Amino acid sequence: MRSHAKYFCVVAEDLISAVQFDGTGEYLATGDRGGRVVIFESSEVAQGGQSAHDDQREILGSSSPRDVEYRFYCEFQSHEPEFDYLKSLEIEEKINRIRWRHGRAGPLFLVSTNDKTIKLWKIYEKKVRMLSSRNVEMRNGVTPFIASLRMPSLHPVHSIATASLKRTFANGHTYHINSLSFSPDGEIFLSADDLRINLWSLQTTASTFNIVDIKPDDMEELAEVITAAEFHPTSSSQLVYSSSKGLVRLCDLRESARIERHSGRVFGHTQQSEHERTFFSEVIASMSDVKFSRNGRYVMARDYMTLKIWDVHMASAPLRTIKVHEQLRSKLCDLYESDCIFDKFECSWGWDDRHVCSGTYDNKLLLWDTTDGHCTTLESISGSSPARRTSTLKGKLGLARKDSISSRNFSKKILHHSHHPNRNLVAIGARNSLYLFAAN
Repeated sequence: MRSHAKYFCVVAEDLISAVQFDGTGEYLATGDRGGRVVIFESSEVAQGGQSAHDDQREILGSSSPRDVEYRFYCEFQSHEPEFDYLKSLEIEEKINRIRWRHGRAGPLFLVSTNDKTIKLWKIYEKKVRMLSSRNVEMRNGVTPFIASLRMPSLHPVHSIATASLKRTFANGHTYHINSLSFSPDGEIFLSADDLRINLWSLQTTASTFNIVDIKPDDMEELAEVITAAEFHPTSSSQLVYSSSKGLVRLCDLRESARIERHSGRVFGHTQQSEHERTFFSEVIASMSDVKFSRNGRYVMARDYMTLKIWDVHMASAPLRTIKVHEQLRSKLCDLYESDCIFDKFECSWGWDDRHVCSGTYDNKLLLWDTTDGHCTTLESISGSSPARRTSTLKGKLGLARKDSISSRNFSKKILHHSHHPNRNLVAIGARNSLYLFAAN
């Protein structure tokens, strides 16, 4: 792999907060804490050899000719900072989630959200025209006689990609939005905050339908919050959501349009004895992300310590429990003091539903083969050093190698990444840099 090094002062607004491939893998979108969305186009789609965008990010591609590179396509400001005067609260412009609309020919559509407001954007190319045919032209310093006037005309010169705001979905959430997910037909999408999940139609912004509401009558009785939600990849009636209690619920809207708090198939419910419970048990059990496999047969969820995979037809126990941070268990007190224990790591499936991956510290992403336990560590390194790849084969699923806890850099972590839908390629957001890793 090769690295294009840039040296910039990293500011908070440039930190990547969302990464997402579209359904074809031809486009890759990133969102940052400054409310900007940057879209990259596959070199297999791009025409004319457009140069890479000179931005405060790195694009890392494979030097192998069989691997694809991504070039800058367009950039736009999705969200601006706002102020809620009723609650006297500032609303950050940070992009929490980006999701592409599924299965539509023609222009590209994506939705992006900050804590409160969801926006639908149309991404398309428009022709830039130039005015030509001047009536007065100097020849050897002399203005010739004008026998007739020529009408100016516009001629297309080139095309540029741009974004147009089509819809704004506001006032649907009281708490911070943590999830967006399109239905398989792309006509509706869900959005989730700490206590509610709403359904939106792309045709109207006037109203939304609430399908999950776990808000208790007395907020002092609040026992859990929603942490992530996603539609089934092939069924518009099924969805899954995770909670801070370490539970994952699979729900079917055909049974009831309004999902009750205790309805649906529950995954992850385990009883701990008193001597096993610690002060940190509930914190590390909270699910930070949940994903259906691409065929919809399996559900994967990530908590702080582990990555768990269930068969949707067998909720009694997970098929796989991958220990991601087991070596940090003795350091939970220090991690709590530094707030690292509250880091929300995302998880994703590989293109073949055989591989799964999730982030950790030291700017590393861990990629597991669920059949043989092979673990690959993808390490993103800023500067002129190339990215590194290490791997081992273990009898049980676990870390690729035992890293020294004292040497770990907890300020550098991989929280956001996305897997290409059709090839073994993963995009990783590391601080203000974007890296692409491809299989050898």
